[in-house]
Amino acid sequence: MSNAPNIPVLMYHHVTPGGGMIAVTPEVFEQQIAGLARAGYTSLGTEQFAHYLAGGDVPEKSVLITFDDGYLNNWTYAHPVLQRYGMKAVLFLITGWVGQGDVRPHVGQGQPVPASPDHHESKRLVAAGRTDDVILRWSEVQAMLAAGTFEVHSHTHTHTRWDKECGPDVAAKREHIARELADSRAALVRELGSVSDHLCWPQGYFDAEYVQAARDAGFRHLYTTDALGQNLPDTDPEHIYRFAVRNLGGSWLNRRIWMSRHPVIGPRYHAWKAWKRRLRNRA
Repeated sequence: MSNAPNIPVLMYHHVTPGGGMIAVTPEVFEQQIAGLARAGYTSLGTEQFAHYLAGGDVPEKSVLITFDDGYLNNWTYAHPVLQRYGMKAVLFLITGWVGQGDVRPHVGQGQPVPASPDHHESKRLVAAGRTDDVILRWSEVQAMLAAGTFEVHSHTHTHTRWDKECGPDVAAKREHIARELADSRAALVRELGSVSDHLCWPQGYFDAEYVQAARDAGFRHLYTTDALGQNLPDTDPEHIYRFAVRNLGGSWLNRRIWMSRHPVIGPRYHAWKAWKRRLRNRA
């Protein structure tokens, strides 16, 4: 078996009929997952991914599929598709938003599924205290774990940017970040029985204080929203690159993965994207 040249990490948030910002429709999501399966890709778990980053081998065509936040539509729409194609994903869960209650229906069960608002409306409902309308319940998280379609890891407890909230008060910032991570770990242990060393930053932001707090809390694999690099063997597990998946079909995703993972074209593509970003920032 040839080892993978690198591991592209895919970033999703919503799978919802309305599509929209950071969302794909169920039809597009199925095209993407079916396309990966037909092309012979293996969807890794985090243990395999960590093994690879530490210098180990994985199947040559490997990807890591991730979802951020923990929206209900990950259960109602994404879970059945992953199950149908024998693929799995990683869910970075905002633990303080998750509620209790019975498992709600998902697509394919012959029952009406809950409404799935777009990202802006979901944020509004969360801010209004109506998280249960749009966020998973622990029972649904456990059902996905039992089915093997998702792993679950920390995306902090409240998704708060403490660098913004605390301003120049570095001591307060450090205290809040430490509490945020401790609360998230405690919730995962209480509800699921364990917690891993994988953490995804809220809103993709991190700095030296955030990274040190993560280390102190026992996190070793830190996921960013930085798309401009490759996840290679023996590279920094504290800076894991991910790219956002767009609401385009399976052929687009396969091309995007091919470009990201190519050992020669990939770095040149990322350098070109970085150059374009610098031009935009100067405009």
